[in-house]
Amino acid sequence: MTYWGLNVPFLVVAAVAGIAALVVRRRRRAPRASLADAALVAGILLVMTAVFDNVMIGIGLVGYDEAKISGVFVGIAPLEDFAYAVAALVLLPSLWVLLERRPAPNQNERPSR
Repeated sequence: MTYWGLNVPFLVVAAVAGIAALVVRRRRRAPRASLADAALVAGILLVMTAVFDNVMIGIGLVGYDEAKISGVFVGIAPLEDFAYAVAALVLLPSLWVLLERRPAPNQNERPSR
């Protein structure tokens, strides 16, 4: 199995959760997050992933089977290494939306006598 084959289940789960979160937000008519804010966070996470993955691979902490990688690199880190960061970028905010607690509709009203 290649590293992309290993990444696919995680990326599929993240995509399904992301789509479900979009549907839930539309039903709740929640305000949308700024696209610029999301791009900034994604950029920071991907740059940090590139830096730390290259360091870990460079010092020999992590190694990859050459026969199982795509051959596309960011520095010395294979592109497949970024799949977990992308999955986290989608999955964590999606779970935040999907698991949000909402007060019951009549919770703030006083009981009638």
